[in-house]
Amino acid sequence: MRALLAGGAGYVGAHTAVALLEAGHEVVLLDDLSNASAAVAERIGRITGKDVSLVSGDATDEGAIAAVFDEHGPFDAIVHLAAFKAVGESTQKPLDYYDNNLNTTFALLRVGMARGIRSFLFSSTGTVYSDPADLPFTEESKTSVDLSNAYSKSKRMNEVVLEDVARVNPDLDVTVLRYFNPVGAHPSGLIGEDPKGVPNNLMPYVQRVAIGELDRVGVFGTDYDTPDGTGLRDYIHVVDLAEGHVAALEKGEPGYTVYNLGTGEPVSVLQLIASFEKAIGRELPKDLLERRAGDVTATYCDPSKAERELGWKAKLTIDDASRDAWKWQSQNPQGFAGV
Repeated sequence: MRALLAGGAGYVGAHTAVALLEAGHEVVLLDDLSNASAAVAERIGRITGKDVSLVSGDATDEGAIAAVFDEHGPFDAIVHLAAFKAVGESTQKPLDYYDNNLNTTFALLRVGMARGIRSFLFSSTGTVYSDPADLPFTEESKTSVDLSNAYSKSKRMNEVVLEDVARVNPDLDVTVLRYFNPVGAHPSGLIGEDPKGVPNNLMPYVQRVAIGELDRVGVFGTDYDTPDGTGLRDYIHVVDLAEGHVAALEKGEPGYTVYNLGTGEPVSVLQLIASFEKAIGRELPKDLLERRAGDVTATYCDPSKAERELGWKAKLTIDDASRDAWKWQSQNPQGFAGV
């Protein structure tokens, strides 16, 4: 299979490229590099021993996408990972998020379908589930576009679009993957999460504290109804997540299908920090703070549908993720900017 990875130089995209190449597939990366580095392609090549083409381009631009097909195609599949993804920022810049996150889908679908792709794989999110009490989330749990931020809303809107497209194109395989909380890095230490500016997510924030770039880890809320009082989340190692993409693409059955990709085993904020402290061999400075508005007590999924239908199951632990994230961060203290 030959796949075009839109947003392929990003965190999940780079790991998915590695997984696809190691499974014997071919990939081309398309990325505007607004939140990624061109150095990723060389790092993927070092891991896999295979040349990787990275095209710098905007996935909202049908002409740019068509040019990739002309130069590097044909493609059997598109893996759509191109999105603005900072939840907080999306509440302040909703128009930017709707514009980018929807128009990338429209452009990729129009060009891909015109050029005869057989599969379209979409990177979605577990935050489309709208009832925080409906745990663990299954693919049938309630979803909504009446969500708290434009990021989550845009993802759910995309799902609606894709279901409609699949309905009238019965030969097309459209698969939606609802991620939970990706963490960790490739065990080689060559690729990992490299957010620009202050990280929005917990583990990369902890990593920056560990290298001394940030002062302290903020723990928001210690009075939740959980074993240690801190919020519970479903943290999935990014390598496992990438393998889920391979399994979904190799399924190759026409129709519209949704899968949760998570572990089904929630980990608390303090447990994640403790795991990272074990990986680095020392304690990190922490501030115990009030809850943040909008945070929920727990979010985790039931991933059994993916195991049943795709033969996929997360295998790596939070300790594996902490170890690999620290290897990446300690070897690349400036991220890809230091390459």
